[in-house]
Amino acid sequence: MPGWMWRWRRGGPGRPPKPRVIAPDSAAWGVVFEPFTMDGRPYPGGEPVVLSPDEVEALRLVYLEGLTQGEAAERMGVSRGTLWRILREARRKVALALVEGRPIVVEHPGRGA
Repeated sequence: MPGWMWRWRRGGPGRPPKPRVIAPDSAAWGVVFEPFTMDGRPYPGGEPVVLSPDEVEALRLVYLEGLTQGEAAERMGVSRGTLWRILREARRKVALALVEGRPIVVEHPGRGA
């Protein structure tokens, strides 16, 4: 018997994902932000960009509440490195939506998009 075990977690091998603490009372859960042209017509963007609940929570804690990444990571129950990766991906998605005129979909915790 080998000294390690092969296990599939969330589509791949490795450790089980650590639960993340997310504010349940956000008004933005399950919302779609769609771009419009200056004359009020929907902008023909493309595929929507989906923000996960942990990405929205990380953006909220760091940029709205003004917490440091260490404080925000502690509140979410993850490491500072994990929070940094979540923020990097969230910023990339928001920039992509703004530059390409794509809709932004904010997933609802536990229910998906």
